[in-house]
Amino acid sequence: MNIFNDHKKLYITAGLLFTFLTYIVVIMPAFQNQYNNLPLPGTKPLSGDEEAGKRIYIAEGCVGCHSQQVRNVAMDKVFGSRPGMASDYANIGRTSVWQNTATLMGTERTGPDLTDVGNRQPSKDWNLMHLYQPRSVVAQSIMPSYNWLFEVKLNPSKKDVVVSMPSQFMKGKVGKLVAKKEALQLVAYLQSLKQTPLPEGTKPAEFLYKPVITGEENSKSGAKKYDGKSLYESNCMACHQTNGEGLKGAFPSLKGSKIVQEDNLELYVDIIMNGYDARAEYGVMSAVGTNMEFTENEVAAIINYERTAWGNKGKEVTPEEIKKIMEFIKIKMEASK
Repeated sequence: MNIFNDHKKLYITAGLLFTFLTYIVVIMPAFQNQYNNLPLPGTKPLSGDEEAGKRIYIAEGCVGCHSQQVRNVAMDKVFGSRPGMASDYANIGRTSVWQNTATLMGTERTGPDLTDVGNRQPSKDWNLMHLYQPRSVVAQSIMPSYNWLFEVKLNPSKKDVVVSMPSQFMKGKVGKLVAKKEALQLVAYLQSLKQTPLPEGTKPAEFLYKPVITGEENSKSGAKKYDGKSLYESNCMACHQTNGEGLKGAFPSLKGSKIVQEDNLELYVDIIMNGYDARAEYGVMSAVGTNMEFTENEVAAIINYERTAWGNKGKEVTPEEIKKIMEFIKIKMEASK
């Protein structure tokens, strides 16, 4: 054949064949893969501050210690309500024209996974304290302090966001701790990290290798006994601490608390489910129960643990009475809208 004797024809033919095969084998499947893994309905694009916070998150090396991937194994269930899927990452594009897509999924977990941290820890006050001095809220933390994202002012303006940092962590600095714009943007990004719910009727993948449950049986309902201590440690301890004493000037103490020990269950349940912002001297409590979709069993378990721990002597409650209160609160909130 003449093509093998004419190098121009040979190179042109080989080039065209290579281009055609590349389109068939690489480009077409890539487009099809993108089409099959579009962002989930309800996925919210990042706001300007959240996008800026994402760039700070990348620049500060947070991706080196924190992952954003909920694997389909039971041990990862604490990080999200379902295993991650390709659609969860469909909106992650190039960092900039000159920078490729950041590996936000991470490669290790020196710190906890952040896939759903916006639901697990949505408190702005807690996040700011954690950035300035991680050991102020998690005594065993090995995370470095990002104190350059803050400044100390003697007379903060009304526009400044003052962080309620206990004095023992200020190292003798005089004045109020104020979050810089970069700190607020980084927290905005962290608060935006929430798993998008699947469309109605779509079942998520199952978590594999589930541990064998050996909890006690409830004689009336046959339901497993919920571990209030574990629920407290997973959802409340970051602010109120292991000893229940909270942090002075930041988060209130549950030890000896009237709200915890008295019989105003409606207020107690409302705080757990919908948060609390009635005391200016403390940080705002987020709607932990609603964010984590607590049932009456989980709320009752947490209340019973808090009412019997740290010397508290409150009356124990049942899931049945908590359920009635939760339904009443829900009706009252809907009526007030």
